[in-house]
Amino acid sequence: MEATVECLVERGWSGTTTTEVAERAGVSRGAQLHHFRTRGELVAAAVEHVGAESVEVLKRRAEIAEKSTHAVVELIADFHASDLFTAALELWVAARTDPELREQVLELQARLGREVYGLALELLDVDDTRPGVKDAVQATLDLVRGLALANQLADDTKRRAHVVRYWARMLEEQL
Repeated sequence: MEATVECLVERGWSGTTTTEVAERAGVSRGAQLHHFRTRGELVAAAVEHVGAESVEVLKRRAEIAEKSTHAVVELIADFHASDLFTAALELWVAARTDPELREQVLELQARLGREVYGLALELLDVDDTRPGVKDAVQATLDLVRGLALANQLADDTKRRAHVVRYWARMLEEQL
């Protein structure tokens, strides 16, 4: 699974082949094909696996992190600026024109999205049945996704830090 994500990050969707992944992982092509018939199945499973693992890492980091709104937004923004996001982005772009892959990616995106949303509610210690909370938290997740996208072509760390600080102040007022 990790070899697949590494390959996606380094080579993109078009350069991620089942043969390349099997070589990186040190398994035979037959063993790889036994578990995953298509590149789409392999890549979706890898992103889901690493995504679930990353959510667990995010939870562990949250346990030791400061509990301020700024620290929570920064933590979630850093999570989205990881290699996992880059791998997921490769999948999203490929899924745009591949109906079979699109089905898998939509399911995966929804599941991981719910987990991160729930974790954000927990970390921010807010109740999304209160007016405005659901929209504010979802806007936060959309914002950090956009910031992570901007970071794909050039290091956007400084601007991202400024936007995160600014947004955290606005979010604190809203919540």
